[in-house]
Amino acid sequence: SGGWRMRAALGGVLFAAADLLLLDEPTNYLDLEGAAWLEEYLRDYPHTVLVVSHDREMLNRSVTHILALDERRLEVFAGGYDAYLKKRAERLSLATSMKAKQDAQREHLQSFIDRFRAKASKARQAQSRIKQLEKMQDIALPLESRTTPFHFEDASPLASPLVVFDECELGYAPGHPVLSKVSLRLDHDDRIVVIGPNGQGKTTLVKSIAAKLPLLAGKRVASGKAVMGYFSQDQLDELREGESVFEHVRTLEPDWAPPKVRALAARMGFGFEKIDTKVQDLSGGEKVRLLLGLMAHAKPHVLILDEPTSHLDIDSREALIHAINEFEGAVLLITHDIYLAEACADRLWLVYHGRVRPYDGDLEDYRKLVLSADRSLARSVKTDAPNSNVKKPATSAYTLKQRIAAAEAEMEQAQATIARVDTALADPNLYTRDPARAASLSRERADAAAALASAEVVWLEVSEALSG
Repeated sequence: SGGWRMRAALGGVLFAAADLLLLDEPTNYLDLEGAAWLEEYLRDYPHTVLVVSHDREMLNRSVTHILALDERRLEVFAGGYDAYLKKRAERLSLATSMKAKQDAQREHLQSFIDRFRAKASKARQAQSRIKQLEKMQDIALPLESRTTPFHFEDASPLASPLVVFDECELGYAPGHPVLSKVSLRLDHDDRIVVIGPNGQGKTTLVKSIAAKLPLLAGKRVASGKAVMGYFSQDQLDELREGESVFEHVRTLEPDWAPPKVRALAARMGFGFEKIDTKVQDLSGGEKVRLLLGLMAHAKPHVLILDEPTSHLDIDSREALIHAINEFEGAVLLITHDIYLAEACADRLWLVYHGRVRPYDGDLEDYRKLVLSADRSLARSVKTDAPNSNVKKPATSAYTLKQRIAAAEAEMEQAQATIARVDTALADPNLYTRDPARAASLSRERADAAAALASAEVVWLEVSEALSG
């Protein structure tokens, strides 16, 4: 998965213990657990770290200074991101006040000049005021950045429940469920975040709720009128390369006149300067905005958002939070962005060890649980076996790095196998045309998944040992 590829890439960089660590959006594609671990790791990193990030929680928990780039100028602020926002607001307030005083003084001087310039008795004083006015330096107010809002129009209300699962098995191959005994209910006013480590089945769950993945067993009952709005960061690759924003938006309403299509695109955030841009030339954030706009046009009753903020800047994330909170339907989120989750959701579903269960704590409780589990695992790796009187020789850093590299290679091989097998199993005719091959592929996928899980455990344990 993208999350494990990011973890593997980060692992190679972090544990080299570089004197200067440069990270560009390191939490993209990480799950909440990985982001929480990275926040703590960077906070305690003994050397210099320079990170480009739109992850507000990480910028509050892990950094000591903010280097802000504004109007082609760099400026350093002490503290985290919230402290930076406060100082910036104070500076803007002070500049606004000084600007108002300067404008009042300028108006007073100009009034004196206009009144007495022509009078001989006041000419010298008027000239003095003119020089004073000319020497006055304008106080420039910082430009306020404007972010186009997101819009999720409310659909006609429906009675709850919108979706019910009863003892369902979810997955991709018969006989090999990713999740079992899934019983849940989604109501029209639910705001739920799905949590759990990478590879446990969070995306499998939300795809099944959105009816994009058929059930392996069990019963799914959904309101016949309920419209599901589904977004996943993987959909960025589904945009049609070579086509413009206008062409994508026009597919929603092919009978509309071009001006009306352009107005709809503008509402999504694509004005005249962007509407004819080919999708391959859009930024990651612009692609997310386009996909969300295309999805929202159907007026869904349920928003199912799988990592919607990975490519959005901080202001766009704030705009998305506002739009979600204004939306009156149900919301189901998978996100590593704790700030987004806390702002938009009031319930948690934990996906772990093949089950889906309500989680009674809040996100901060879960974050502490994840970090305490990581520390316990690290201690278990570093501690000698009980009742052993023989002190074990320390494993060299070189050997640990070799084990990490081997685990990463095993993870990549297992992920490649899973991707290949999933592509083959996606053929709906395979099970009737060649059931023996389907069964063989299912067994191969299960073996690869087990190998991946084993390699992940080794990678985490050895990485913790190396960092200690």
